[in-house]
Amino acid sequence: MATQSFEDLADTFEFLDDWEDRYRHVIELGRAMPPLDDAFKVPALKVQGCASQVWLRPLVENGRFDFQGDSDAMIVRGLIAILHHLYGGLSLDEVRAVDAPAELARLGLNDHLSSQRSNGLRAMVERIRQTAG
Repeated sequence: MATQSFEDLADTFEFLDDWEDRYRHVIELGRAMPPLDDAFKVPALKVQGCASQVWLRPLVENGRFDFQGDSDAMIVRGLIAILHHLYGGLSLDEVRAVDAPAELARLGLNDHLSSQRSNGLRAMVERIRQTAG
């Protein structure tokens, strides 16, 4: 269960032949993402378990989940953008139902992220799931 936005993203990743192109695309996604206001870069919104500094600010309105996020690392900003494509606009029940590892595997990230980045990505997914719980 993924958003249409994530389906479009998965199609783009399928079109990109090699990991270098996908990596560049992840960075471009991060650059295109609006920065999180410094007022929200507080310990309560910081995600533990990430090698980089990561903040996720959840937003729930009319039963729909969304979030803002930021990181001090460009590739991680891109991963936050990917998670936004995956979860943004879903109901809280739908957020909890997303099989994030399976959906993210469609992008081919599993084989190309360092263990620290993979751990950080899992920590971000867990934070999102906790917020929706």
